[in-house]
Amino acid sequence: MADKDVLGRAGEDRAARYFERLGFTVLARNWRCRDGEIDLVVADSASVVVVEVKTRRDEAYGHPFEAIDARKRARLWRLAAAWAAGHRELIQGRRLRIDAVGLTGRDPGTALLEHLVDVEVP
Repeated sequence: MADKDVLGRAGEDRAARYFERLGFTVLARNWRCRDGEIDLVVADSASVVVVEVKTRRDEAYGHPFEAIDARKRARLWRLAAAWAAGHRELIQGRRLRIDAVGLTGRDPGTALLEHLVDVEVP
Protein backbone atom coordinates (compact mmCIF):
# COMPACT_ATOMS: atom_id res chain seq x y z
CA MET A 1 0.00 0.00 0.00
CA ALA A 2 1.43 3.38 -0.99
CA ASP A 3 2.21 5.99 1.66
CA LYS A 4 -0.58 8.19 0.25
CA ASP A 5 -3.07 5.31 0.64
CA VAL A 6 -1.96 4.71 4.24
CA LEU A 7 -2.43 8.42 5.01
CA GLY A 8 -5.87 8.43 3.38
CA ARG A 9 -6.99 5.32 5.27
CA ALA A 10 -5.79 6.80 8.57
CA GLY A 11 -7.72 10.00 7.80
CA GLU A 12 -10.88 7.99 7.09
CA ASP A 13 -10.42 6.09 10.36
CA ARG A 14 -10.13 9.37 12.26
CA ALA A 15 -13.20 10.81 10.50
CA ALA A 16 -15.22 7.68 11.36
CA ARG A 17 -14.25 8.00 15.05
CA TYR A 18 -15.13 11.70 14.95
CA PHE A 19 -18.64 10.98 13.65
CA GLU A 20 -19.12 8.18 16.18
CA ARG A 21 -18.26 10.63 18.98
CA LEU A 22 -20.94 12.95 17.56
CA GLY A 23 -23.48 10.13 17.94
CA PHE A 24 -23.51 8.84 14.36
CA THR A 25 -23.38 5.19 13.33
CA VAL A 26 -21.06 4.21 10.49
CA LEU A 27 -23.18 2.45 7.86
CA ALA A 28 -20.54 1.98 5.16
CA ARG A 29 -16.86 2.55 4.47
CA ASN A 30 -15.30 2.73 1.02
CA TRP A 31 -18.56 1.86 -0.73
CA ARG A 32 -17.97 1.41 -4.45
CA CYS A 33 -20.06 1.35 -7.58
CA ARG A 34 -19.21 1.85 -11.24
CA ASP A 35 -19.28 5.64 -10.81
CA GLY A 36 -16.78 5.82 -7.97
CA GLU A 37 -16.34 5.45 -4.24
CA ILE A 38 -17.85 6.95 -1.11
CA ASP A 39 -15.41 7.23 1.80
CA LEU A 40 -18.00 7.00 4.60
CA VAL A 41 -21.73 6.83 5.06
CA VAL A 42 -22.89 7.70 8.59
CA ALA A 43 -26.31 8.22 10.13
CA ASP A 44 -28.04 9.61 13.17
CA SER A 45 -31.77 9.78 13.84
CA ALA A 46 -32.29 12.75 11.51
CA SER A 47 -29.77 12.33 8.69
CA VAL A 48 -27.87 9.94 6.49
CA VAL A 49 -24.58 11.59 5.60
CA VAL A 50 -22.23 10.74 2.75
CA VAL A 51 -18.80 11.89 3.88
CA GLU A 52 -15.89 12.83 1.63
CA VAL A 53 -12.60 12.72 3.56
CA LYS A 54 -9.56 14.62 2.33
CA THR A 55 -6.28 14.19 4.20
CA ARG A 56 -3.20 16.30 3.53
CA ARG A 57 0.19 16.39 5.27
CA ASP A 58 0.26 20.15 4.74
CA GLU A 59 -1.32 22.79 2.53
CA ALA A 60 1.47 22.82 -0.07
CA TYR A 61 -1.09 21.64 -2.63
CA GLY A 62 -3.94 23.69 -1.16
CA HIS A 63 -6.49 23.24 1.59
CA PRO A 64 -8.16 19.81 1.60
CA PHE A 65 -11.56 21.33 0.77
CA GLU A 66 -10.16 22.91 -2.41
CA ALA A 67 -10.13 19.40 -3.91
CA ILE A 68 -13.93 19.32 -3.70
CA ASP A 69 -14.78 21.41 -6.72
CA ALA A 70 -18.13 21.60 -8.56
CA ARG A 71 -17.37 18.48 -10.61
CA LYS A 72 -16.47 16.49 -7.49
CA ARG A 73 -19.60 17.72 -5.67
CA ALA A 74 -21.79 16.64 -8.60
CA ARG A 75 -20.11 13.22 -8.59
CA LEU A 76 -20.63 12.90 -4.82
CA TRP A 77 -24.34 13.61 -5.25
CA ARG A 78 -24.59 10.97 -7.99
CA LEU A 79 -22.83 8.48 -5.71
CA ALA A 80 -25.10 9.44 -2.78
CA ALA A 81 -28.17 8.83 -4.95
CA ALA A 82 -26.81 5.44 -6.05
CA TRP A 83 -26.11 4.43 -2.44
CA ALA A 84 -29.53 5.64 -1.31
CA ALA A 85 -31.28 3.72 -4.11
CA GLY A 86 -29.77 0.51 -2.81
CA HIS A 87 -30.45 1.29 0.84
CA ARG A 88 -33.92 2.84 0.86
CA GLU A 89 -34.77 1.28 4.21
CA LEU A 90 -31.92 3.23 5.85
CA ILE A 91 -33.02 6.54 4.33
CA GLN A 92 -36.68 6.31 5.44
CA GLY A 93 -37.61 9.48 7.33
CA ARG A 94 -34.08 10.88 7.24
CA ARG A 95 -32.51 13.69 5.26
CA LEU A 96 -29.68 12.76 2.87
CA ARG A 97 -26.76 15.18 2.84
CA ILE A 98 -23.09 15.34 1.94
CA ASP A 99 -20.43 16.51 4.37
CA ALA A 100 -16.68 16.91 3.92
CA VAL A 101 -13.96 16.31 6.46
CA GLY A 102 -10.54 17.84 5.89
CA LEU A 103 -7.51 16.72 7.87
CA THR A 104 -4.26 18.66 7.70
CA GLY A 105 -1.11 17.45 9.45
CA ARG A 106 1.65 14.88 9.32
CA ASP A 107 -0.14 12.54 11.72
CA PRO A 108 -3.85 11.99 11.01
CA GLY A 109 -4.32 11.15 14.69
CA THR A 110 -3.44 14.69 15.72
CA ALA A 111 -4.05 16.59 12.47
CA LEU A 112 -6.37 19.58 12.37
CA LEU A 113 -9.84 18.20 11.60
CA GLU A 114 -12.35 20.48 9.87
CA HIS A 115 -15.94 19.45 9.17
CA LEU A 116 -17.96 21.10 6.42
CA VAL A 117 -21.65 20.32 6.85
CA ASP A 118 -24.05 20.02 3.91
CA VAL A 119 -21.93 20.47 0.80
CA GLU A 120 -24.07 22.30 -1.72
CA VAL A 121 -25.22 20.92 -5.03
CA PRO A 122 -23.22 22.58 -7.82
